[in-house]
Parts: sequence; structure tokens; C-alpha cells
Amino acid sequence: MGMPATRINWTVEMLDALEDDGQRYELIDGERFVTPSPVDVHQMVVGELFALLRDYLKGLGLGKPMMSPSDVRRNDRSRNRVQPDVFVVRVANGLRPPYPYDLSDLLLAVEVSSPGSRRLDYHIKRELYLRSGVANYWVIDAEARNVSRWAGASDPGQIFSEAVEWWPAGTPAPFVLPLDSFFNDAIA
Repeated sequence: MGMPATRINWTVEMLDALEDDGQRYELIDGERFVTPSPVDVHQMVVGELFALLRDYLKGLGLGKPMMSPSDVRRNDRSRNRVQPDVFVVRVANGLRPPYPYDLSDLLLAVEVSSPGSRRLDYHIKRELYLRSGVANYWVIDAEARNVSRWAGASDPGQIFSEAVEWWPAGTPAPFVLPLDSFFNDAIA
């Protein structure tokens, strides 16, 4: 439910040895976080955002959108593995970086919040992503129909209820997500 498990000092190897029980396990500095399988609304929002980002980025040669489950690691790669719901990995010379990706490879990380993951999404992951150099971090709240956005570690963040924008360097125009139509299309 987005809460840390009782055992500390987990490793990626230990996670990989677990039986597949349908839950999502993430690891931050050796602390294991367990999240139940997402509900349908969560997945519809993830799918819609992925499709819109794919269309926006097509042909720009800047980044490739990805969605969970897909591993992203940092520094101590044996004690850190997260799976952002949607993210954009940097592309250089037409190539993605080697998998599993490093947090420094991400141009944008997005989590779709659920009641059981709010602390993880709004606090723990936000600090992790922004401290690790992810330039833009969003948390989508489908129930409230808004997006919280942080653009760098020193940004106090903003909540958007009409539209949210992402303008990566080197692109001719921003990615604009009009929230009313986004949520209507995603959840319809």
C-alpha cells in the first residue's frame, strides 16, 4: 500500500528472488515499498498519458516515453529500483541509454497517485527523483483531476487543475496537457 515493509537493507537481488504475487516492489536505499496492483482508472490514466507523450515526442529525437513496469535505478544500483508509472528517457544520437535506466537518464517522471501511495508519490519519490537530477516530476491525482508539478529540486511545486505544460529544451513547442479533456478521454 505504498508503505515501507518491515525489513530494511533489501537488495535488487532479494526482490528478484521473491515469488510473483501481483504486487509492485520498489526499493529506495535498501527500503522496500510494496504497492498493490493498480486499479483500472490508474491504468487508463497511465495509458492515455503515454500515448499523448509518444505522439508529442515522435520525430523529435529527444526522448522516448516508457511506462511501468520498467526499472529505473540510481547510484547504488543494488539497493535502488523504482518504477515510475510514466517517464521519458533521454535519447542521444537516436539511442536510448542502457537498461535498466538511471534516474539521471529521465527527462520527466510521472506517478499516478492512489490512496495507498500518496506518501510514497508526493514525498519519498519526489525527493528521490528531484535530488537525483530528474528535471520534471508530476503526480497525477485522477480523483481530484489535477496534476502537481515540480521543475527541479528547489521548486516548491505547483498544482494545476486546468492544464499542465512541459517544455523540454530543444523542442519547438511545449507539451500541453489540458486536464479536463485528458481526464474525460482517459476515464471515459
